[in-house]
Amino acid sequence: MYYFIVNMKSGSGSASYCWSEIRSVLARRKVEYKAFRTKRKGHATVLAKKISRLEGRVINLIVVGGDGTINEVINGIEDFKKVRVGIIPTGSGNDCVRGLNISGSPGDILESILDNDDYMNIDLGRVKSNSMRKPRYYVISSGVGMDAIVCKKTIGSKQKRFLNRFGMGKLVYLLITIETLLSMRTVRGTISFDGEKSKEFDRLIFAAAMNLKAEGGGVPMAPTALPDDGRLSMCLAHDISRIMCFVKLPVLVCGRHDMLKGFVLRDFGSCVIHLERPVTLHADGEYLGEATDIYFEIQKNRLKLLNEIV
Repeated sequence: MYYFIVNMKSGSGSASYCWSEIRSVLARRKVEYKAFRTKRKGHATVLAKKISRLEGRVINLIVVGGDGTINEVINGIEDFKKVRVGIIPTGSGNDCVRGLNISGSPGDILESILDNDDYMNIDLGRVKSNSMRKPRYYVISSGVGMDAIVCKKTIGSKQKRFLNRFGMGKLVYLLITIETLLSMRTVRGTISFDGEKSKEFDRLIFAAAMNLKAEGGGVPMAPTALPDDGRLSMCLAHDISRIMCFVKLPVLVCGRHDMLKGFVLRDFGSCVIHLERPVTLHADGEYLGEATDIYFEIQKNRLKLLNEIV
């Protein structure tokens, strides 16, 4: 038995075509399944919670949606030991499947899942802050500052929905990033990795705790990050002017920012950030409020992934 959580609004409506292709494969192969469609924001979490409570030694749960739907699902799973998750992307950003090297048509991806009796363990990140009632898991990244502000502005963006129709949704991330970078306020604070002594920074532009290589429609914030190495990768931009960061943006987009002044890349197991005023926080593009105290940590081998990773 396979359980599907389907977000029909993902990718500005393209999910309906993907789901049709998936159903054709299921019918042809006579696969027993049950499908549940999301009806509102947060509904995928509720559905995943109910499915993970079902009896059985193993539960195969396949997500048909974008990065936000995937994030909602993993935060609804109550028993990671018995739930195995497959991903079939229908979103516009699709940073999750890009970072996991999952490719092909929806039908091809499903065929691969059905033909694969095994799974692989991948890490998850977890973030806690004073703006949240409880910790939140993430697959791609969690960050504070510019990247989080961009995510907040992109959610529900009319421009994104319009450009998605022409396969140009990524352009919205770039345009909003430029606008945000030129208008945002920087912030002072401290950061500590793995229990080390805290270091001060004067002008934080962003801090992104990455589990996968890229976010924001493919920007390689942490080019060496891997989903199964037991570490998160921090990409930190601080103590440079916003204008200079704008000038260096093309280098960041090309993933060559590791040698640039003002950028710090570091692998870690846990990290604590304290900010002098509340700043926007996100996880996998989902808005998590305005926070001053943030804690990131790795959750090793937390998720059983049904997809084959090339």
